[in-house]
Parts: sequence; C-alpha cells; structure tokens
Amino acid sequence: MVRRALPSMFTVGNLFLGIISIIVAFQGNFDWAALLVIIGMLLDGLDGRVARMLNAQSEFGKELDSLSDVISFGVAPAFIMYGVVLKDMGWVGMVITAVFPICGALRLARFNVSAGSPNYFIGLPITAAGGVLATLALYHGMLPAPNITLPLFMVFLAYLMISNIKYPNFKKVGIPKATYYIVPLILAIVLGTFMFWPEYVNRLIFLPLAFYALYGVLKKNGNKKKRKTDAVEDPYERIAK
Repeated sequence: MVRRALPSMFTVGNLFLGIISIIVAFQGNFDWAALLVIIGMLLDGLDGRVARMLNAQSEFGKELDSLSDVISFGVAPAFIMYGVVLKDMGWVGMVITAVFPICGALRLARFNVSAGSPNYFIGLPITAAGGVLATLALYHGMLPAPNITLPLFMVFLAYLMISNIKYPNFKKVGIPKATYYIVPLILAIVLGTFMFWPEYVNRLIFLPLAFYALYGVLKKNGNKKKRKTDAVEDPYERIAK
C-alpha cells in the first residue's frame, strides 16, 4: 500500500506547491512564487522515477500527474506573469494568461494519448515551459520594453508546447537508487539558498531552462538547413548517379 502511494505523494506535493505559488503570487511575492514552482519541478521529476524504481506505475498516477502539472506549471506561472506585467494590459493580458495553461493542457492531453518515443518529447514539456515562465518574470526590470517582450515570450512558450518540435527526454536517464535518500537534504539546501539569495538564484535557474526551450528550436532549424543543403546536389554528381 505504501509502495503504491509513495509516488503519488510526490505528485500531490507538487500540486500543493503549485496552489501555494498562486496564493503567494496574488500577495505580490513573485520570488517566492517562482521558488515554489522550481521546487515543484524537483518533485515532478521524482514521482515518475520513484514509481519506476518501486514498480508502482499506474494509470491513476499518470492522470494525477497531468492534472497537477496543469496547476503547478500552467496556471501558477501564468498567474506570476499576470501579477508582474499582464494585469496592466486589460482583457489582452487576461487572454494571454489563459492561453498559456490551455496550451499546457493540450500538450499533456496529446502526451497521454500518443505512444511517442522514450527518447524525446513532441513539444516543449509543460514542466520546462512553466519553469522558464516563472523565472522569466523575475527579469521584468532588466528587459527592454517588458510590457511587450514578456507577453511575447509567454506566447512563444505556449506555442512551443503545442508544436511538433522534438525535445530530449532526460527522465529516462538512470539515477542510482541511493540518491533518492538525499532528496530531503537537497530540498533543504535549495530552500536555504533561496531564502538568502532569491534574487540571484531564481534568475540563474532561468538560464538552463531557457537553453532547453531554445534547444529544440535551434536543432529543428539546423535540420531544415541540412535537408536543404542535401537536396541541392552537384549536377555532375547527379549525372554520375
């Protein structure tokens, strides 16, 4: 019983943090709201691994994970961005706020019903998109014309989730079982770091997440250029064939 419930406990923890993140964002504490989304990402990465380690995968766990992800990485980051910039844009800001979690829900629904490949995802995973959006909001004071650039980035991330761009699946990378026992220590260190240097750590976490989001786009464009190059053959080479 405990073996089957343990993975869902991580998932419920992720859902709990997502709900609290929304509440904290409404209170104007966007650094802490982003922190809760990031910690939720850690829990989301563990629930599936723990389920596979304990051989406790189930359809219930899969559906619960998807529902939790919509809240923690769809709704919560969207509300963070709404509190930072979109609230000043009237009905346009409301629409953009709604579009992001809707695209995330579509992304998850497609993932749940398609066989796919164990090596890559089709479309940017909502976990990564939500992490990018939550931490991107903290750059509000550093970007030129943030009232324009931040909503555009948000719409772009929403598009990446429902696109056909391929992203590598790091969840299949094996992790030693012993590491699961130090997860509470890791979470404590992360929490302590955020308490003392939230303005720096939150923004640093944005960088690898943003690189992952752009990786699929750059790789797809590179593959297109390669196909075009291969299609243009030397006429003498064509005659030789």
